Amino acid sequence: MAKKGNRVQVILECTEQRESGVAGMSRYITTKNKKNTPDRLERKKYNPFLKRVTVHREIK
Repeated sequence: MAKKGNRVQVILECTEQRESGVAGMSRYITTKNKKNTPDRLERKKYNPFLKRVTVHREIK
């Protein structure tokens, strides 16, 4: 029987947009295995407000 509770939902938020002060906020929801990756995720995703690919980091 598989263990439950290792995968959790996380929110990724654009770092460049927060610093620039542009209206709106680019956020993505994904899951991660907290046992294998205890540190915060960092992914390159598309930001529709800035119209380019930017670095998104896990919040909370």
